[in-house]
Amino acid sequence: MLVLKIGGQELDDPEFVKKIGQTIAALDTPPILVHGGGKEIRELQTRLGVKPQYIDGLRVTDEESLDIVQMVLVGRVNKRLVSSLSMAGVDAFGMSGVDRTAIKAKKLEHPGGDLGRVGRVVGVRTEVFTRLLEDGITPTLSPLCYGSDGSIFNVNADHVAMAVAIALRADALVFVSNVPGVLQNEQLIPYLTAAQVEGLIEDKVIVNGMIPKARSALDALQGGVSAVKITNLDGLKANTGTTIVLGGENS
Repeated sequence: MLVLKIGGQELDDPEFVKKIGQTIAALDTPPILVHGGGKEIRELQTRLGVKPQYIDGLRVTDEESLDIVQMVLVGRVNKRLVSSLSMAGVDAFGMSGVDRTAIKAKKLEHPGGDLGRVGRVVGVRTEVFTRLLEDGITPTLSPLCYGSDGSIFNVNADHVAMAVAIALRADALVFVSNVPGVLQNEQLIPYLTAAQVEGLIEDKVIVNGMIPKARSALDALQGGVSAVKITNLDGLKANTGTTIVLGGENS
């Protein structure tokens, strides 16, 4: 079973979204697709006069910002992806973690300050996803999650994908980015162990937005996911990218 996380940087590009549908349609079995949408959230916040704020790369989500997050992720990006998948012949079901309380979250406490309605995943209803997959349906998931008191939390999409992959004991978790994988001296590194990842972060080879993906990859491996891959759409199609495993074997 495969969990795919699609980054939000290019999800406003019609050609990129069309390519997502075509690429997933070519897979042997339906994956679980988790998507972000940070770029469009920032743009809508700015347009509505709400200043985007971050603490250690996490979006501060007050009540006004949560409304914007919901509009973008559920109302815009999710339906755009489902439409593209459907056009490519994929039987896709658009949802968030709130639907059927599929992903449960609690408020994320951060030492750097109050993040507002930002959450951390505390539970996954695995049967929601396994039943869809058994019916040949591709769950297409935005990372809004359900709080026990009925509240809604904004959760980092990388973390949601990781939690789903661990809970369902996925064979692989793939972070689909706008780069072909982890690069060193402009060359793709095809395989890394967890120890090598830590070394590359320390040596500042893995930097910026690649760091949270690498960290999520390590957490997923510790949680029982067999392998994690970082790649782009072309790499997903060609089965290339950077595969990260716990031990030293290239598998």
